[in-house]
Amino acid sequence: MRRFLLYIGIIGLLGCGLSARADDYEQRRKYDAYFIEAMLERQKGSHDAAFNLLERCLQIDSTASEAYFFLAQYYTEMKQADKALEYFQKASQCDPDNTTYMETLAQAYVSKERYADAVGVVEHLYEVDKSRQDLLEMLYRLHLQQRNYEKAIEVLDRMELIDGKSERLSLSKSSLYLQMNNHKDALAEVKELSERYPNDLNYRTLYANTLMMTVGENEKAHRDEAHRVLTEVLAEEPDNYRAQATLRNYYQNEHDTLRADSLTRSILLNPATALEDKISMLRQEIGYSENNGGDSTRVLQLFQELLSQPNPQADIAEFCAAYMNLKKMPRDSISAMLEMVLRLAPDNASARLQLVQYAWEEENNERVVELCRQARQYNPDEMAFYYYQGMAFYRQDDHGDALEAFQNGISVITEESNPAIVSDFYAVMGDLLHLQGRQREAFEAYDSCLVWQPDNVGCLNNYAYYLSELGIDLDKAEQMSRKAIKAEPRNGTYLDTYAWILFMQQRYADACPYIDQAVQNDTLQSAVILEHAGDIYAMCGEIEKAVNYWQQALEQEPKNKLLIRKIKKKKYLKK
Repeated sequence: MRRFLLYIGIIGLLGCGLSARADDYEQRRKYDAYFIEAMLERQKGSHDAAFNLLERCLQIDSTASEAYFFLAQYYTEMKQADKALEYFQKASQCDPDNTTYMETLAQAYVSKERYADAVGVVEHLYEVDKSRQDLLEMLYRLHLQQRNYEKAIEVLDRMELIDGKSERLSLSKSSLYLQMNNHKDALAEVKELSERYPNDLNYRTLYANTLMMTVGENEKAHRDEAHRVLTEVLAEEPDNYRAQATLRNYYQNEHDTLRADSLTRSILLNPATALEDKISMLRQEIGYSENNGGDSTRVLQLFQELLSQPNPQADIAEFCAAYMNLKKMPRDSISAMLEMVLRLAPDNASARLQLVQYAWEEENNERVVELCRQARQYNPDEMAFYYYQGMAFYRQDDHGDALEAFQNGISVITEESNPAIVSDFYAVMGDLLHLQGRQREAFEAYDSCLVWQPDNVGCLNNYAYYLSELGIDLDKAEQMSRKAIKAEPRNGTYLDTYAWILFMQQRYADACPYIDQAVQNDTLQSAVILEHAGDIYAMCGEIEKAVNYWQQALEQEPKNKLLIRKIKKKKYLKK
């Protein structure tokens, strides 16, 4: 009973049913049985079985549209686009009246960027059902994709015959005519629109703007007409941004700098001008300035006037800071502007973060801590502030507060968090916990670090070294250390770690070349590395060389009693 009901459902889904294609009743019965079994397997998620059964269906009936259709879907999932397209084509050829097949074929053509073929399929679908205006929309988009603007306009004309003229269609046609440099027809469309809606000043402004684009023998007359229209619009609505901006372009094209600049200031200082329009105009002014020598005086004056108005906008102040950055102005000037951003919008994370970075570079740790403390009030989910605050405490040897900052940062981790940042959080936490002698917790933090970023070389090195100091999990330590030196083969610290792990494994001869490279690449002449070199060579029997290294280490740490004893006894001493 269940299979019979499913069979009925499939017939309804396909729209055309399982047609009797084979003359032989037994073949038809076998085909139907295979097909229904394939659908059952598909429903259960046994897609390999369904695929094989559908192929058997085609062996019985090579005109089975539904089998081609479902196999095409499988080929799509298998990333075999050409095979999928071939089968979608066959399904549509076998059953050209099935709209599902035809629409899917059109989408397959689009995915292969065969837009002309897709157009043919959609036109066929529209001929079958002319009530579907969505097909005209699809045809319009397909012609645009091919930049066949004439055909796109023809489709818009067909839409107008059905729905009559509309704002959207007229504007679309005008835009396409402009793309074709057909200013005459573009102008006609917009003029008709402005006459149909005389109270919509935006359409009259658009008409003026289109007039200004005209080139050729009527150019001056059209520009004069544009000026007249814009003047009328602004007489009715003096604060109309679009009309002001278009008239400004008119004066710029006429090289009337005085009037153009006056309109620029009027637009920017007009409280009714939208923020995005102000930003757009400022970008234009910056572009003009950069193309004409890059003098920042006028641009900065515009910013200053804007920010001196009542209720200045934080976005303008932030844009000004970005421009000052572009012009490489003094950092204290940029900082003052960023401070203004925060006064206007205390939750602006990017402005605060830039101030934090400035303070960090200047090693003003108290300033970093304070900025991050404020940030945690306004941007509690921004991990960067916990990181900088923790590192600033770390710089001040305040390990307790540093660890607390990092632990608080860990608490805001989500699945969307940046793995590299989360990894660094755990890595630094591991270092801090190690300094406090909390080795088990430190190693847990390192493990978490490597879950988020398995190639965090700083963590790999430190984790490996601290294991070697305790003489535990040396094989694991050796593997981690090897990854670190593979990533940074000239890092003296990482080379020393690997050499020391080999030493702890009593592989003294193997350790020698690595400790040599560590000493060679250690520009700071670390006492630890020099002492390790002495220890390794002592265990290799090269006492004179070992003593030489210990003496160099002692110069760095003259109060190191263990070094003094090693030199005196001329042998490696553990403690």
